[in-house]
Amino acid sequence: MSSQTPPGAYLVSGTRTPFGKNRGSLASIRPDDLLAATLRTLVDRTPALDPGNLADVIIGDANGAGEDNRNVARMGALLAGLPVSVPGVTINRLCGSGGEAIVQAARALRIGDYEYVIAGGVEAMSRAPWIVQRDSKKKPETLDGKEWHQSTVGWRMVNPKFDSAWTQSLGRCSEEVAQRYKISRQAMDEWSLRSHQRAAAAWDKKIHEGFVVPFHGLTVDESIRRDTSMEKLAALPSAFSDGGEGTAGNSSPINDGAVAMLLTNETHLAELGLPGLGRIVATQVVATDPNEFSRAPVIAINKVLKKVDKKISDIDVWEINEAFASMVLTVLHELPEIDPEKVNVNGGSIAIGHPVGASASRVIVDCARELGRRGGGLGVVAACIGVGLGIAIVIER
Repeated sequence: MSSQTPPGAYLVSGTRTPFGKNRGSLASIRPDDLLAATLRTLVDRTPALDPGNLADVIIGDANGAGEDNRNVARMGALLAGLPVSVPGVTINRLCGSGGEAIVQAARALRIGDYEYVIAGGVEAMSRAPWIVQRDSKKKPETLDGKEWHQSTVGWRMVNPKFDSAWTQSLGRCSEEVAQRYKISRQAMDEWSLRSHQRAAAAWDKKIHEGFVVPFHGLTVDESIRRDTSMEKLAALPSAFSDGGEGTAGNSSPINDGAVAMLLTNETHLAELGLPGLGRIVATQVVATDPNEFSRAPVIAINKVLKKVDKKISDIDVWEINEAFASMVLTVLHELPEIDPEKVNVNGGSIAIGHPVGASASRVIVDCARELGRRGGGLGVVAACIGVGLGIAIVIER
């Protein structure tokens, strides 16, 4: 990084678990234990850091209905053995939660509130509980006849005042936008195949070595399908509507995992004696109609690039969280100047997995690490977020 770079927020180091598949290798692990193990690894790998100097632990978590209740950031920090004086706060911005954690950490560093902070995300989707609406102060004698709701992903216990178009499944909303742009099922399947192929190749090249730490017997991301093909993807049924283009194969899976990153300012980065992973240059969160959420990254990208007076052609690496292939292709359709060969070069969430609270943290550190492998440059991270939100972040290495 250039000595001319203005003071700001720096990514020092990061680590994550491999992402386990739904009811897979990490399904027996509580979210607070997943997070604790990741926090402990991060601190152990930074011997120059006095954990007592951490100003906060900011963690994204999108569920909060089960074992991650009661502020999973604080619970994870205590379980990791961090000093009891280190606070913790849990953030829910759905698919952008882990990114929002880093945004808030960076903001506090820029204004001088923090000197050292850990940010990241966690989700144990395999363990998301079934829930039932409480309708009285008295504990019911039986739950027979009650309506049960899954809390793994998506809307539940919807307020009837909302427009029904807003509360469709995320997959259906993204599919409808893609249909408007005539994005085909074949194009979605091709993007998904690419994601699996690139994710597998990244592991073969040991790109994640030193960042992804084996945990509970799992050594690689568990949702990568090395044997998938266009024929197999084409054979999958529609998932979100009759005859629709969205399928389980061209959508991100349900996953378990955690990510943790250490951030500091320029002065303390030098004191740690570490080169750092990159600087958070600018961030942007936006909103649009809830059923148009797959377009929100386009709005966020345009706004964040305007903030830093950069063009799409100035960006060396793009990480766009693959909630759905239809969403990524929508972004590329609306921003045709983006070179697809610079996007998700080591695979995306369709293959790597999408533990909702952790994914936006994962794409940030993957972007920074890829910039490092290329000798530096500018990267943009973007993600769609349910209920019509989007986030984009510019990183410099």
